[in-house]
Amino acid sequence: MKIAVMGAGALGGYFGGRLAQAGEDVWLIARGAHLEALRKDGLKIESPKGDAHVTNIRATGDPREVGPADLIFFMVKNRDVEGAAEAIEPMIGPETMIVTCQNGITAWQRLAAIVGRVHVVPGVARIPGEIASPGVIRHTAPFDRLIFGEADGAHSARCEMLRDILAGAGTSPVIAGNIIHELWSKFCGQSVLASLTTLTRLDIGPLRENEASRQLFKDAIAEAYAVGRAVVPDLPASVLDDNWDFVMKLPPQMHASMLDDLNRGKPLEHEYLSGDVVRLGEKRGVPTPIHRVLYAALKPIADRLEAGG
Repeated sequence: MKIAVMGAGALGGYFGGRLAQAGEDVWLIARGAHLEALRKDGLKIESPKGDAHVTNIRATGDPREVGPADLIFFMVKNRDVEGAAEAIEPMIGPETMIVTCQNGITAWQRLAAIVGRVHVVPGVARIPGEIASPGVIRHTAPFDRLIFGEADGAHSARCEMLRDILAGAGTSPVIAGNIIHELWSKFCGQSVLASLTTLTRLDIGPLRENEASRQLFKDAIAEAYAVGRAVVPDLPASVLDDNWDFVMKLPPQMHASMLDDLNRGKPLEHEYLSGDVVRLGEKRGVPTPIHRVLYAALKPIADRLEAGG
């Protein structure tokens, strides 16, 4: 199986590396110093599930060099979806499966509008990690779950195939019964985790330990969930407890990747997190006072980064 990873950062690099380690034919599409390190030294993974130095992996900055692939992991940042969707066209054959895993709830639809919905399988990643240095992925907790499924809820052989190869690579794949519910479930928590850890520049530990910020976190999840129920009426009530249970089990040093982006002077994804909560709330008539404040507080920071300040 020929596998391409469009956006071989922390997430794409981890799953691509594990698959290459298991013997799959993997291409990583990256750029800059990270790409040069991958070409020179291969990919290194530091992980509580086992370290790895993967040399049987190919890296390029040009999808045209890869050619048609059987499977594409589409793992670019949300703001890059449209441009990257056009760039992967040379890798798409008639049967190519594209698994997309961005924060937020709109990326898979935006991707499908460009490459064709038949190719796209929405996914949700539950894995903490970062690029520790060029060519090195640091996986920071012992879970690496990738949840995916057909957008219409149908059973498919291609999702079973994906589950089998990911399981064979030692990761934790799950075929969702309703991937739209899974997308919204992560969104309700991630929109809060990203906004609060970025604004405060704190890990989840101090935010959980402080009574006021802990309550703010819970209330913001509930606010996003209220928007979710307006958009997806059958969104399960268990989303609230599941999110808080997940938050409580996170390592205390955990924070959202958006904070890493801020610290490195990179653009933020606030528009696709609290920004989307606010906009969808306005559209559906659901008040979002907490996320409105979070979004407004992040906006000048994000604008300054976009301007190169």
